[in-house]
Amino acid sequence: MITFHNDLHALHHGKLEMFRGAMVPCFEVPARVDHVLAELRARALGPVQAPPACGDDPIARVHARRYLDFLAGAWDEWVALDPANASRDAIPSCWPIRTFRSDVLPASFPARLGLFSFDAGSPLTAGTWTAARKGADCAVAAAQRLLAGDRAAFALTRPPGHHAGADFFGGYCFLNNAAIAAQALRDGGLDRVAVLDIDYHHGNGTQSIFYGRGDVFFASVHGDPRTEYPFYLGHADERGLGDGAGCNLNLPLARGTGFDSWRSALAQALQAIRAFGAQALVLSLGVDTFEGDPISGFRLASPDYLRVGEDLAAAGLPTAFVFEGGYAVAEVGINAVNVLDGFCQRAA
Repeated sequence: MITFHNDLHALHHGKLEMFRGAMVPCFEVPARVDHVLAELRARALGPVQAPPACGDDPIARVHARRYLDFLAGAWDEWVALDPANASRDAIPSCWPIRTFRSDVLPASFPARLGLFSFDAGSPLTAGTWTAARKGADCAVAAAQRLLAGDRAAFALTRPPGHHAGADFFGGYCFLNNAAIAAQALRDGGLDRVAVLDIDYHHGNGTQSIFYGRGDVFFASVHGDPRTEYPFYLGHADERGLGDGAGCNLNLPLARGTGFDSWRSALAQALQAIRAFGAQALVLSLGVDTFEGDPISGFRLASPDYLRVGEDLAAAGLPTAFVFEGGYAVAEVGINAVNVLDGFCQRAA
């Protein structure tokens, strides 16, 4: 399995985030990818390389142009407000919620920062755009390998992506790498593509991008949004809209769920993907389902991730893995690579 590694990911390194009423050091750190990369190399699962540049079009197929324009210039605008801002990250503090207008683009940078975000836990840094942009390159490269006939490919990148919508960031995510990969597969000639999200936190951004479409099936196994971030999407009754009716499957589980119950939900998601007739799978690979994760609540152990990989391989689909969450930093490499290792062993 080839891995496309974002060698610029560490340019995005937030200092602080808002968490439960306090400013705390960010949970999403560069060491997450470094541990995965080290484990990949230790097990020699396949070549690791930087991706080719994908250009703007694959990203603009998923994200709104005014949002992309904002991200590309946000840091310069932030520093232009006050030169002292160069030493602190940009964090939104106001949002256009119910009855507020979002169609008019404010001239104020803080207002636009809020317009294009949904939480105060995703600091925008000097290197955010560069790192996120290179991450999209990884996602497109992985999709292209599937189109060329590979059984699997891995986009190893950060910041993660599955919370980012067409025109908003949040949950540490700025560009939705899984959605970009899925769209690249569609644009490459596949009629039906599935995205399966196994991160502890619901992929609200991915769901919102494809919710009205019948050509991309979205399934997610995640913490119950009544108690778990991102809270406002991920309920079981969200089944899709219009052409996408029946093409969205949410399988929320209670905090404390162990592997047997979680694995049953995974089997249900894979069965729905088979019934949809998907020709390829994009897997949002979050390993914050781990029992030691500091901001999550499932109870999967490291060996369980080998079984996860085996179950995914048994689905028989070309699969693009896209790295998402996992904040038990010391174990994230073992857990993520266990999924890939299990997949490769079963697919061999």
